[in-house]
Amino acid sequence: MKATEFVRDTEIYERVIQKTVPSAVEFLWLATSDLKDLHVAKGRKMVPFLETLSGLVDKGVAIRLIHAKEPGPRFRRDFDKYPNLLDGLERMLCPRTHLKCVVADGDSAYVGSANLTGAGMGAQSPHRRNFEGGIVTTDGGLVGQIMEQFDSIWRGDHCVPCQRKEHCGEYPDVLNRG
Repeated sequence: MKATEFVRDTEIYERVIQKTVPSAVEFLWLATSDLKDLHVAKGRKMVPFLETLSGLVDKGVAIRLIHAKEPGPRFRRDFDKYPNLLDGLERMLCPRTHLKCVVADGDSAYVGSANLTGAGMGAQSPHRRNFEGGIVTTDGGLVGQIMEQFDSIWRGDHCVPCQRKEHCGEYPDVLNRG
């Protein structure tokens, strides 16, 4: 792979969901505005993406997820099938999040338009998927910039002056700063 490449549509699924995510050994950071019951190929069948994340948790990978709104009931049903995600997947709800990124081990990253949904990640049929684009990179400088944006949200750097605090009651420790 070149240090930085443009990917679109099903290339996002192939490069990010099938290669970058499973390659994580230490940590995986995911940011998305919309979060739905994304299903991915496992052998000859399709399984919830949460199964992939559950497998990574079992291997000791620390996973962080930032998303803008609560996922729907189908996602919740799938989530409940993987009890190790309750403690193994750190989650932050931030209604201002529109960032879409995936960072694996600080070595590789995706940043672009695709939400963690089947239509966004290119996992749907050609007639049902969104038109999406972004970059995958192993360029240390770019990966570092993507990580800093993610981490600034995670740390709550924007929480004190935010005008939407009423939507973030789940994170009072962040809101009580300053």
